[in-house]
Amino acid sequence: MAAESENPRAFLTGIRHVIAVASGKGGVGKSTVSVNLALALAEAGHAAGLLDADIYGPNVPQMMGVTGSLEKDPSGRIQPVIQHGIRLVSVGFVAGPSDAVIYRGPLVGKMVKSFLGNVAWGELDYLVVDLPPGTGDAALTLAQSTELTGAVIVTTPQQVALSDVRKAITMFQRLRVPVLGIVENMSYYLNAATGERTHIFGRGGGVALSDELGLPFLGEIPLSPAVCAGGDAGEPIFLDPASTVEKAAFNDIRAAVEAEIENQPAPMPGPVRT
Repeated sequence: MAAESENPRAFLTGIRHVIAVASGKGGVGKSTVSVNLALALAEAGHAAGLLDADIYGPNVPQMMGVTGSLEKDPSGRIQPVIQHGIRLVSVGFVAGPSDAVIYRGPLVGKMVKSFLGNVAWGELDYLVVDLPPGTGDAALTLAQSTELTGAVIVTTPQQVALSDVRKAITMFQRLRVPVLGIVENMSYYLNAATGERTHIFGRGGGVALSDELGLPFLGEIPLSPAVCAGGDAGEPIFLDPASTVEKAAFNDIRAAVEAEIENQPAPMPGPVRT
């Protein structure tokens, strides 16, 4: 890849808002939220990009239904892949679908910096960043390398997920990154025939956590086979005209995120560098 800039933020001057989608735990649906949030923002008329910062487990290319490689322009900067009107960058476009990315921590940070500083993102209203689980190198590098507008925290209703989510929230707060709010995924199963909701993984965990920590609750997403099938097939649920409940859920989250950004107080001093 092209040589890194010492100040990746200099290349992000054309991006109005950078939103991290994160959680302390894997398997809660961060990539699902990232993909469909970016699509919802684009449908609402915003220029949107999506950075897959999960270096070890990049799922965005499959979920967006796109293959290819990252090309460079004459200046050596990486050109995003465009799918469904979204500008995409992922290590999945560099490594093969079954190749393992075997990096020590510093190399993960270096890759994230390269995807920030050496990509020709162009003018964007929103850059959504899909982070890996936990509070490690990718999240730390992102928070310290660019002025994040805020973080969207994804959880599921179970207490074990909520426990890990608290750690992710603490990390962003210590790094002086605003937490825009909490999204609860797999909140309930909706019986399409009867309209009855079954709370398979418990009920109200995300709302309770948001109340406990004084954070906005951005919305809930149903546990839907169509969401899983769409992600596997590269056909995001937001683009399925038949999935009205799921699309409405993501549109509600998109509107809540926009409202939180609109109502943000003055930016926190930062980013914190260690």
